[in-house]
Amino acid sequence: MHILALEPYYGGSHRAFLDGWSSASRHTWTKLTLPAHHWKWRMRHAPLTFAQQLETQTDARFDLIFCSDMLNLATFRGLASGHVARLPAVVYFHENQLTYPDAFQTERDFHYAYDNFQTMLAADAIWFNSAYHRDEFFSQCRAFLRKLPDYSQEAQLDQVESRVRVAVPGLPEIVSPTRPVRFQQPHIVWAARWEHDKNPDDFFAALRQLKRAGESFRLSVVGESFRDVPPIFSQARQEFATEIHQWGYLPSHADYVALLQSADLFVSTAVHEFFGISAAEAILAGCLPVLPQRLAYPELVDGRSHLLYDGSVDSLAQHLRRLLHEKEFRSTAIKQHTVSQTKLAQLRWQLLALKYDDLLSATSQPASEIPRA
Repeated sequence: MHILALEPYYGGSHRAFLDGWSSASRHTWTKLTLPAHHWKWRMRHAPLTFAQQLETQTDARFDLIFCSDMLNLATFRGLASGHVARLPAVVYFHENQLTYPDAFQTERDFHYAYDNFQTMLAADAIWFNSAYHRDEFFSQCRAFLRKLPDYSQEAQLDQVESRVRVAVPGLPEIVSPTRPVRFQQPHIVWAARWEHDKNPDDFFAALRQLKRAGESFRLSVVGESFRDVPPIFSQARQEFATEIHQWGYLPSHADYVALLQSADLFVSTAVHEFFGISAAEAILAGCLPVLPQRLAYPELVDGRSHLLYDGSVDSLAQHLRRLLHEKEFRSTAIKQHTVSQTKLAQLRWQLLALKYDDLLSATSQPASEIPRA
């Protein structure tokens, strides 16, 4: 098959997913992409821009469209010419515009949320990266549609549910070196965007409790930072200066993986996350995860209690102290980590790409023949 991939926001998890799959796929891929900035403008102009770009590829014949949630697929179908407008289409929801937390408590722009809804209606198959994401989106979308002044389209949401499946992101090839986790002066990693929805304040508050209790640890804080960095980062850099091993973004993925392979504990404090690729990569690299019992994290480790804390600062600090001092607790955590590691190894792109290739082949069949999730 020849897949036409349309990605208006070619960066981060969007780029990693598309490149990881296409590089391991048996299908042929043509990728039309746009730079990963000015996301609102990307959502607005991408349908027209892609339609115009395809006008120069009149000889190309495609079998299926694969796009992300950043594209209004319905608008693109209306603008695209020739056979492209009639191609079967799969949309992948990395995130959505209904549930992203607003740091400034402004009124949400529901036009983008409605774009997501229209895209679902226009797609032949709808993939979400976790069950948590699927369930949260449908719950919030249903509540949103009920607020419309008239012509409520909630029934349309019921009709698309049969076209929905969970398709977790694939992972790169990461080798876990044979080494014990060090609980005396452990190397703790926090790896996320330096933004409010990753909840850095709670992470540093928990570390502050450890330091005041006299615990010894090394610290790496990595992840992309943007123009508006929360002030806690400059404060924490001074407060934990003697513990810091690595501070700031590592642009090389190989260097990032090498850091994970040398570290001991991976901590997340996120309040907004649809899958948790950084946590999954850390587990594969040998880090013992310490994750909040919310969002998609319980799916990632199958609800294994010794890898989850209740989400509060005190619970995180207590969980870390138990790993440092309670042999039985950390022994169970290590066993659960091994099981999770084995499970996540099955999500490597070299294995997962073939399964997703089959799903695309099925979606290209006549509607009556498409297997539903």
